[in-house]
Amino acid sequence: MLKSQKRWFLIALPIFFFWFFGQIDKVGISVIQTDPGFLKALGMTGIDKNAKIGLLSFVFTIAYGVSNLFWGFIIDKFGARKTAIAGLFVWSLTMFSSGLSTTYEAFIISRIILGFSEGMMIPVSGKFISAWFNKRELGRAQASWLTGNYLGPAIGAVILVLVISSLHWHAAFFILAGFNLVINIPMFIFLTRNTPEEHPWVSNEELALIQRPVDFEEYEKGSNGNKNFIQDYRFWIVWFGMLVCSFLFFGISIWLPTYLIEAKGFAREGMTSITSLSWLFALGFVLICGFLADKTRRPSLMAAILFSLTVIFLTTAVFVPNAIIAGVCMGLAMGCQGGVFHLSNMFLVKYSTQETAGRAAGLIGFTNLMGGFSSYIMGWLRDSSGGSFTTSIFMLIITALLGLIAYLFSIKEEATELRAVPLPPQKINA
Repeated sequence: MLKSQKRWFLIALPIFFFWFFGQIDKVGISVIQTDPGFLKALGMTGIDKNAKIGLLSFVFTIAYGVSNLFWGFIIDKFGARKTAIAGLFVWSLTMFSSGLSTTYEAFIISRIILGFSEGMMIPVSGKFISAWFNKRELGRAQASWLTGNYLGPAIGAVILVLVISSLHWHAAFFILAGFNLVINIPMFIFLTRNTPEEHPWVSNEELALIQRPVDFEEYEKGSNGNKNFIQDYRFWIVWFGMLVCSFLFFGISIWLPTYLIEAKGFAREGMTSITSLSWLFALGFVLICGFLADKTRRPSLMAAILFSLTVIFLTTAVFVPNAIIAGVCMGLAMGCQGGVFHLSNMFLVKYSTQETAGRAAGLIGFTNLMGGFSSYIMGWLRDSSGGSFTTSIFMLIITALLGLIAYLFSIKEEATELRAVPLPPQKINA
């Protein structure tokens, strides 16, 4: 058994840490920006301070989203392994430069470069999973790296608060850079290869398992037939859903610590607890969605339900007077979008091939730029409304409704496909 399961160690494990530390680098700014010393050192004070704070995530996600298009073609040409190693080197150097920044402008430049270098994460992960895992394993394979995506910030929030309180905000960036240099880069160098055929540790038995046709192959084939994924309107529903998901997820996650401290009066310890819990909510939704998507084959219906729950949780956060309930509801809304993100990446593999996975992932990753708009608009709305979050949250509610409407268009056809090619229950776990 162990001889035929090495792909989980050789690929799933490096990708887990790839996202574990990558997400701390990416969204750790949400915790760091609550430190008064950080804000004062970089000049984020005055009546427009919230817009300046929002701009940090705006420039990062714009660079992150745009670079996904670039990285998709690079990965299809040079392979996921070399691309990952190169990107990790660049973003490690960028984290060091962030810690050395003494002006707001210098820090902004470091965030742009970081966004560009981290933009390869989604295409790299999609390419590896497309090549290394059987189609019936997609839910579990995606969940393995998305676990790092949410577990990283859950633990990282605690680490960053401890580092900042014990040392300084500069040290937080230096430590994050060190994680990449001593853990991520060596794992990609020594463990991964672009395809299982290239890896000397992969047996013929495991290769046969990876390449084995699945019973619902005709269903998968019917998803896009021989068309390019660009010609499949359902891919563009997923793409629009990811635009909405990115807007919601980044808007909530970047501002959640500030919301808890400034709007709900939490101390730093309480903020850290609810922020970590929120990322664990996202992890829970990822694991549940990975399991249910493989079992039910109704990912569009699940995405519609998640957007509906997001509307309910955000609305509750606005009107409930209890600070703890409001904070938890914000975290649950963020968690729902973690589930949508997971389902979108499963759609990505479904609607593309190994040859086009990098480009398809690049288009999906491009949607992350909406998170930048969300973080900046929320900051601007706060400045315009005297620091209140109410207007910003109502904006998020309307956005979640758009995501729900988009997925309603694909639910009926998904049900028709399921009736046309049912999967025998005894084959699901074969």
